[in-house]
Amino acid sequence: MRRAAVAVATTAMAVSLAACGSAKESGDSNESSDSAAKKGDDITVGLLLPENQTARYEKFDKPLIEKKVKELTNNKGKVTYANAKQDASLQAQQVDTMVTNKVDVLIIDAVDFKSIAGSVKKAKDQGIKVVAYDRLAEGPIDAYTSFDNVTVGKTQGEALLKALGDKAKDGQIVMMNGSSTDPNAAQFKEGAHSVLDGKVNIGREYDTKEWKPENANANMDAAISALGKDKIIGVYSANDGMAGGSITALKRAGIADIPVTGQDAELSGVQRIVTGEQYMSVYKSYPQEAAVAAEMAVALAQGKSLDSIATSKSDSSTTKGVPTVLVPVVSLTKDNIKETVIKEGFYTLDEICSGNYKAACDKIGLK
Repeated sequence: MRRAAVAVATTAMAVSLAACGSAKESGDSNESSDSAAKKGDDITVGLLLPENQTARYEKFDKPLIEKKVKELTNNKGKVTYANAKQDASLQAQQVDTMVTNKVDVLIIDAVDFKSIAGSVKKAKDQGIKVVAYDRLAEGPIDAYTSFDNVTVGKTQGEALLKALGDKAKDGQIVMMNGSSTDPNAAQFKEGAHSVLDGKVNIGREYDTKEWKPENANANMDAAISALGKDKIIGVYSANDGMAGGSITALKRAGIADIPVTGQDAELSGVQRIVTGEQYMSVYKSYPQEAAVAAEMAVALAQGKSLDSIATSKSDSSTTKGVPTVLVPVVSLTKDNIKETVIKEGFYTLDEICSGNYKAACDKIGLK
């Protein structure tokens, strides 16, 4: 298992930034409009991220994109940043402000992929190109980068089945999906169901409002009350934050030693994997995703083609043939922490194994 996980991780980290995923192909070319003004390195990129409850956005995405934009523009380009704090209306206002301030290009990770469409159109009407980041927003998007979200769900489902083994049908699992306003959540769910359906009994399933851990906690309380604490054998959680909320509820009910999935490789999630409270997370290379987004944004701002960056296409319900790069993912368990999050500089060994976690790290050989 360790060798296989490391092999996958190596593949993921070695993938070219121009790699493509299994998005729908299109014959449309991605030449910038003839009317697009050619710009030099003195550009402004508007970066709009969706929330700050998940650690990744402030810790990784923002600084990584800022750094890459500077690298690509000889330190002349700048990034104007706004975080919507999970408020779609606030994000629309933030887009309006950036359009008014005449940024050259936008990178948008939408709170609500549907409602953002009007804001995307406003930007395009003012000649501002838009990169959809991490989730495919609706509207006239010019480029898109994310992870293969169906594969994320499959990876989680496969890990849960492996952890359950011969006991997969001895009880019931609870599915804690993400927010219904997030298209990624639907894809994670699709991938998970493609693996789990028919192989486990799904006792309760929830679309968790705003991905909030406290909402997952309440959902898990409801599931325990409905199913009985002796009947739950595992939890599919779509991310680490909700895994933490679910595990708190499980502990409160006296339920332990059942596998719980996650995603995002948050520090708290990795530490729960070390202690055995959480079985796995999905490790996603944010440096790769951020670098792709920055490359796309700078190229679009400078009126250049994306042909050398994105060789794949994706379709939304409003826009077809969006130039796309999908970055691979890795199943993160206690067996490959060193080869993934530590190797790529997400966390140091000291960060993971601090305080009360040192003994658990020693126990699994993480030194």
